[in-house]
Amino acid sequence: MIRIVVVDDHPVVREGLVASLEDDPEFQVVGAAGSAEEALPLVTASKPDIILLDLELPGVNGLTAIPNLTAANAASKILILTAYDTDERVLGAIRAGAKGYLLKGASLEEIARAIRAVHGGDSYLEPRIATKVFTALDPRKRPSALSKREREVLRLVADGHSNKQIGQKLGITERTVKFHVTSIRNKLGAENRAQAVALAAQRGLL
Repeated sequence: MIRIVVVDDHPVVREGLVASLEDDPEFQVVGAAGSAEEALPLVTASKPDIILLDLELPGVNGLTAIPNLTAANAASKILILTAYDTDERVLGAIRAGAKGYLLKGASLEEIARAIRAVHGGDSYLEPRIATKVFTALDPRKRPSALSKREREVLRLVADGHSNKQIGQKLGITERTVKFHVTSIRNKLGAENRAQAVALAAQRGLL
């Protein structure tokens, strides 16, 4: 019997998961909570094998909660079930100690398969999430560091300046500015200038 605690702040989702999991004779739901704060005493008391955890929770979010829940019962393994698949959340959850990552919309069969895999000592990433992880960890796909000049150009792009204005400020041609902007976009994996600025801000490059 695999003992499970479900942590999700949406009552309909939470109750639906509990009911569906309990239909499987191999699973026993020993607790359900709507927040990380509610989950901690449940995990301490019930000592589940698996914690099925959403990342978007009121109060303490799921990423922050992972080490706390693990500390509450070291034997519990955390499987993320969330609607969010940004690189930061996926990699953050795995680095924090999650053993699996599923997106809401996964079939009950896949959720059950993931629970069994994680309980058995394996990790479980649904294909789209696995692709993100391998891409992020592949050194060939990591963005190269921006040069000093590229950082200067990026800051001016973020300030809303056109290529012509940037060229005038830095004393370089507009063509050279375009070259730097293209290089910045390629290194950051951005499709356009606005996305380049957003990604740079997320990564502390501005």
